[in-house]
Amino acid sequence: MTSIPASDEATGLATATTAPRPSTHRTEGSPHAWWRDAVIYQIYLRSFLDSTGDGIGDLAGARLGLPYLKKLGVDGIWLSPFYPSPQHDHGYDVADYLDVDPIFGDLEEFDRLVHDAHRLGLKVLMDIVPNHCSSEHAWFKAALAEGPGGPARARFHFADGRGTDGELPPNNWHAMFGGPAWSRVTEPDGTPGQWYLHLFTPEQPDLNWREPSVGEHFHEVLRFWLDRGVDGFRIDVAAGLFKHPELPDSDDPTIDERTRDSVNPLAWNQPEIHEEWRRWRAICDEYAARDGNDRLLVGEVSVPTPLEQAKYVRSDELHQAFFFHLLTAPWNPDVFRKVISEAMRDIADTGSTVTWVLNNHDQVRTVTRYAGEPATGEVSCLGPARARAAALLMLALPGAAYVYQGEELGLPEVVDLPDEVLTDPIFHRTGSRQHIRDGCRVPLPWSGHASPFGFTTGEAVAQPWLPQPEWFAEHATDRALADTDSFWHLYREGLYLRRSLPQMGEGPLVWMESPPEVLAFMRGDGLVCAINFSDHPVPAPVTGAPILASTSCPPGTLPGSAAAWWITDLTG
Repeated sequence: MTSIPASDEATGLATATTAPRPSTHRTEGSPHAWWRDAVIYQIYLRSFLDSTGDGIGDLAGARLGLPYLKKLGVDGIWLSPFYPSPQHDHGYDVADYLDVDPIFGDLEEFDRLVHDAHRLGLKVLMDIVPNHCSSEHAWFKAALAEGPGGPARARFHFADGRGTDGELPPNNWHAMFGGPAWSRVTEPDGTPGQWYLHLFTPEQPDLNWREPSVGEHFHEVLRFWLDRGVDGFRIDVAAGLFKHPELPDSDDPTIDERTRDSVNPLAWNQPEIHEEWRRWRAICDEYAARDGNDRLLVGEVSVPTPLEQAKYVRSDELHQAFFFHLLTAPWNPDVFRKVISEAMRDIADTGSTVTWVLNNHDQVRTVTRYAGEPATGEVSCLGPARARAAALLMLALPGAAYVYQGEELGLPEVVDLPDEVLTDPIFHRTGSRQHIRDGCRVPLPWSGHASPFGFTTGEAVAQPWLPQPEWFAEHATDRALADTDSFWHLYREGLYLRRSLPQMGEGPLVWMESPPEVLAFMRGDGLVCAINFSDHPVPAPVTGAPILASTSCPPGTLPGSAAAWWITDLTG
């Protein structure tokens, strides 16, 4: 492994120091936009660090953790929603886009977080949720009180029902989180009335983006947070927003019954969406023109193909879009090579860069996903080995990367949470555990041998909002920092080399000849990355010792379920 300048390896949090960085391909004053190859750390705020003792993470906790993230070597953070919300979908049901929910803090605490992040050289992205709001939002309350036909209802998708007395939904669409996509309201006079559209839960009514006041309000929202210093936005459901204007029946009424499968072409990926992203880009470009610092728009764009995704990252639309095809790829070299090649061809050709991701707050963690068998707490050794290898692969790819909290600790999914503690609306709407997301959202372990593992502190410490298993102790941050062979040190060293090696950056990726079970490629002027998808050792593609490997890697050998980086001399 490479040598990194020494620094304090205690958990540290608010007092941690950061090792000096060498001069790199990203220099001050460079015209290179910071976001193009940035590594952003996703903070799922409820589960990162609790500063108040109520068992729920908050903005002050995130601020305390900033030095830890600076030590890790990321370039910025993405905060999950912290707006006022009844929390039916953990903040993705927004009641007010211009404030902070008291469970997370207040606007002054947010300002302190932005200030401290910038002082440490970290960018701050925040989540914005434009497809739907909360049923507690003032707009929706006004729509219910107003009755049919008024301007307040025009901001949503209200429609008369079908059937003799309007007792049937307006169309046959299904919700992403299970069940029908329509709910019927009781009108102000007490009679059964119209139906409203909600592609997630009834507590999340979809906004009607064909009504101009909706877009105008969100332009104000962007400016409000940009004026407070944020560096960009992660856009939830960025392929949604516009629905077919006639809201017709789907030709295949079962097409969106597969929970969380965004495939209904009548509800997603409508052509009008692109003009709206041009308006958002113009606002961000306006702010960038003032001080020379780009403001980033990165979209959660769930579309069938990389070619379709590429339309969202054209030069005057979103800067980037998450490339989920790598996240959903099975552990198979042919599939990995296919999705990487398609991304480089279709997305990079737009002038944007690919935004790689292996984990997030909606998906089973890689340590469990790659284990090859169902897990019940602990996972087989294949899971951690493959997750470490995939991490080195991702960090070697050209473009940007996002790291989900706990990924750097090698956290497995918590798969055995009791039904009575589950909070995911998917579980409560479907009765099935198949797609639930609570298992990757369990609060992080920071220190100690028992829950709450340093996650929550205070005079009257509440239990974490989701229970932490006993085996979390093995993955606590203090242990990870003390163990030089841990996931944490692998990520830190990979991030250090990614930043310091001139072969990284945005240069091309060239595939190398390799055995069928191995992917190998070259970056820049002689950096080679190889990943072995088999469970047995194979000859390494490069002689000599690697500069970084996911496991012990003797010269000339690439172990099974492992990845490594080498520097090779092309002049010889």
